[in-house]
Amino acid sequence: MLKDFSFQASFMGLLAAFVGFTSSFAIVLQGLTAVGATELQAASGLFALSMAMGIAGILLSVIYRMPISAAWSTPGAALLVTSGVVEGGFAGAVGAFLICNIMIVIAGLWKPLGVAVSKIPSSIANAMLAGVLVNLCLAPVKAIAFDPALGLPILIAWIVVGRFNKLFAVPAAFLAFILVLIFGVDIPEDATSQLAASIAIPTEFVWPEFSVSALIGIALPLFLVTMASQNIPGVAVLKVNGFEPKPGPLFAWTGGLSLISAPFGGHGINLAAITAALCAGLDANKDPAKRYWAAIMSGVGYVVFGLFAGVVTTLVGLAPSILLHAVAGLALIGAFSTSAMAAFKEAGDREAAAVTFLFTASGISFWGISGAFWGLIAGGLVYLFTHREKKEV
Repeated sequence: MLKDFSFQASFMGLLAAFVGFTSSFAIVLQGLTAVGATELQAASGLFALSMAMGIAGILLSVIYRMPISAAWSTPGAALLVTSGVVEGGFAGAVGAFLICNIMIVIAGLWKPLGVAVSKIPSSIANAMLAGVLVNLCLAPVKAIAFDPALGLPILIAWIVVGRFNKLFAVPAAFLAFILVLIFGVDIPEDATSQLAASIAIPTEFVWPEFSVSALIGIALPLFLVTMASQNIPGVAVLKVNGFEPKPGPLFAWTGGLSLISAPFGGHGINLAAITAALCAGLDANKDPAKRYWAAIMSGVGYVVFGLFAGVVTTLVGLAPSILLHAVAGLALIGAFSTSAMAAFKEAGDREAAAVTFLFTASGISFWGISGAFWGLIAGGLVYLFTHREKKEV
């Protein structure tokens, strides 16, 4: 195994970890906080997720000798932002995380469930995701309205760097956020002591609570979003680069490690999609058989970043929350545009997709169940009626 090591693969793996962490950790913190997590619980969740996806990347790459990298569910975290606090508070959300990841394990081990998920109309799944993301993507505009001097530098950094390399656009926006925090925000006098205290690894075990509203409002949509927008595309990225792993065991591995992280606040990990291309592509190594080292080093990078989850959480807490939301919103614009285009691509599905999108984006909540679920139900019914009419004609 050591004979396959290369500095090129190591560099690409560490780059993938850097991009993956800095471009979306803000969304994770925002999502966990939205479902009731305290600052410590959100930091614990960030730590648990970083450890889980780091360990997953290392273990799976060693076992299968393929560049199999893991990531937290970014669309899932975005979903949490729109879900809000459910019955039982954050403990209820943790119960939903556990149920979701049990379903992912089952989908990996029991083929019929995995097949059923893959048969969900792409237009409906993408419309739900677009509906979840649209309000989050408005955050950069809201940040500029809040204070142009603070919000504009973040947006400008994202635009300018994105013109040269889209991969570094969001990390550049995060760097601009740090500079705005240093030079434009009144930092509390005890900020230094807060940061020093946050060096300790943040962990808090949360006993889960279970409720029907959390099951329907969080667990089910989180399962569908993770499978449809992360796990399945993650397998596709590997196949495009010439690797043919069996998807089922990979889903079961990520679901199992997510189960361990859930009581510590982690909503779930999955197969990486965007950063997976860095580890599985030609830039990692000309020899495909040696690219698995990129995913191993990516896993190591995530573990290291996870050790500083407390510092990161404390640091971003020093600034107005809208600025962090702006960074998160910029990170999601690509996902929003992709899902929106896919949702309305087929003319015959547009009405169903529009209904799904509007119900989800509305933020409505009936009986404590979020709009994402109602979007799936309403759009799914329109889809069934529309296609039934076509068959009759």
